[in-house]
Amino acid sequence: MKIIVDADACPVKNEIVKTAKKHKLEVIMVCDTSHVINSEYAKIVVVDKGADSVDFALINMVKEGDIVVSQDYGVAAMALAKRASAIGNTGKIYTQFNIDSMLNQRHLAKENRRKGGKFNRGPKSPVIDKGRFIDSLEKLISS
Repeated sequence: MKIIVDADACPVKNEIVKTAKKHKLEVIMVCDTSHVINSEYAKIVVVDKGADSVDFALINMVKEGDIVVSQDYGVAAMALAKRASAIGNTGKIYTQFNIDSMLNQRHLAKENRRKGGKFNRGPKSPVIDKGRFIDSLEKLISS
């Protein structure tokens, strides 16, 4: 088991590393060339800047039993399809039971925007409860 992180805009990188160290798990943080990430513990993989380049590189690394940290529902769905676990940076655990409705909501919002409809962007940035994230990550590690 390793933890693979969509690290470009991940606000819980330190919490991931701290939890991984505790369990002696490998951490791989994937980012593109427009981001600078340093870690004494995690392996940093830098990919070319481009649409979905981080997502594709990350998914190519995922193996069954790994944990993927990403806010992208599409990345989470692909990780689940590879029998990995997936968690968002708010601590939400993605499952086979909730991912389809999330992807459907994203699709409907995109269709609405394409047709010129109004849409709610939601809050500018979610409040990150780092304790909740750590609890959820611990749950995935122990399951």
